[in-house]
Amino acid sequence: MPVNKLPPILEFHTCSDLTQTDVLDTLFEPSPAIHATLIPVIRTAVYSTWSDLIDACQIRLLSLATSTSTSSPDPTLLSVLGSHPRLGEKRITSEQSAAEQANLQGDGSKDSSAEAEELARLNQEYEAAFPGLRYVVFVNGRGRREIMDDMRARIARADYTKEVDAALQAMCDIAKDRASKLE
Repeated sequence: MPVNKLPPILEFHTCSDLTQTDVLDTLFEPSPAIHATLIPVIRTAVYSTWSDLIDACQIRLLSLATSTSTSSPDPTLLSVLGSHPRLGEKRITSEQSAAEQANLQGDGSKDSSAEAEELARLNQEYEAAFPGLRYVVFVNGRGRREIMDDMRARIARADYTKEVDAALQAMCDIAKDRASKLE
């Protein structure tokens, strides 16, 4: 369940499992893989800021990526990255992602419908180029055209390792933005 306000960061490591998972669901996305990977990070140290905690989470997520290759990606990493909804999906269950992607939904016009179809096609192309990954980006108010240009560039780059790094960076940028709005 999304939280409306974050607990005090200095006490977060002692919060209940339910509170910690609710906060992770809010900052990242609901995912048992995220819970299993990041709750130990939460519990092993006291952090002075939410940004510091998210940086520690990013380091842990990047450690999953170091064991990743295009031939055998880490299944936990794939589950973490797959927790984010596809851009432009009609049905997004995460309140935070739905709000962040609102400007990608379009206005129902013919041009908007064509862009929505192109975005869906690019999602498919991306997932074919990077098996097991889902395109993750910090939308941050950008529109479809800009996001689709970024998708094309990342597909053209054709570097699985850089793509994993970019997706993890985006997840943590999103988490920091969400945290800043909930402190």
